[in-house]
Amino acid sequence: MNQLPSKVSVFKYNQEFSLECGSTLPKLEVAYTTHGTLSANKNNVVWVFHALTANANPLEWWPGLVGKDFLLNPDNYFIVCANILGSCYGTTGPGSINPATGQKYGMDFPLITIRDMVNAHELLRKELGIDSIYLGIGGSMGGQQLLEWNVMNPSLFKNSCLIAANMRHSAWGIAFNSAQRLAMEADQTLHFKEEGAGRNGLKAARAIAMLSYRNATIYRKKQTDTEDKIDGFKADSYQYYQGEKLCNRFTAHAYWYLTKAMDSHNVGRNRKAIRKELKQVESNVLVIGIKTDLLFSYIEQKFIAANFKNGKFELIESLYGHDGFLIETDKISDLIKGFLD
Repeated sequence: MNQLPSKVSVFKYNQEFSLECGSTLPKLEVAYTTHGTLSANKNNVVWVFHALTANANPLEWWPGLVGKDFLLNPDNYFIVCANILGSCYGTTGPGSINPATGQKYGMDFPLITIRDMVNAHELLRKELGIDSIYLGIGGSMGGQQLLEWNVMNPSLFKNSCLIAANMRHSAWGIAFNSAQRLAMEADQTLHFKEEGAGRNGLKAARAIAMLSYRNATIYRKKQTDTEDKIDGFKADSYQYYQGEKLCNRFTAHAYWYLTKAMDSHNVGRNRKAIRKELKQVESNVLVIGIKTDLLFSYIEQKFIAANFKNGKFELIESLYGHDGFLIETDKISDLIKGFLD
């Protein structure tokens, strides 16, 4: 099925892990990678947070930013990235075996939240003996995790870079995720526990998601047909291709649960004075927005930056909309370099 990234390690927590929904997992496993060497005074840690369908190896999915000859170079930093709770790349999720039944959890997995993911990161941090993180960086759902962790542990990060994220997932974002789940739930095999369950629904969900990750401008430039036709359009085949591509590397169950987790994001939940708590965060925070992002409006990023004690907002241009956080690595690298300098 899904291949784990190279050099993956697995942290095993053989105790009950409590979830925000009130349920518990009897044990927890967290897949992660490290790249580079931890300095003697442990002051060179970079923690990279991945988004919805990525894995624990940022060298694979964030080329141009992480890796040799790039800003976040393992020769200079000790780079940590953990696969998120609920995923299908090695961390406990719907594809894990439920000890109570001896079968995969499937759609019997409990609901998880961004805060649950961060609590899992916190256990891994302690296991690795990391007391301070020089830079935390994440885009989209990764930025949501970083923001939550800053509030939970206000002195942990010296510097933070949040890209195309928000303080609370918007009604617009929730609606997009809900539309994807409706497509998935129309596939009756979603409730099976076998390999490939929910595949057709996942394909449709990914096609819907692409409309929020990109925008009309990039579709017009890349997917407009140059000849007259009545069928077989480039945009049509592109949507099919993107759906099939995800189905070949991800599972429907993980996708369903992770979109629910994204919807749960709200750093103010059960916190009486969130703006006051944000002001307690000691990290220097760079918040980057993308002007053409349809899913996470840059207005949301401006709001985040304004509520930190040491917050700074930058806006970048991109043809690629929300996906610009993965593609515009030169622009992002320049902003981060100036910020750290």
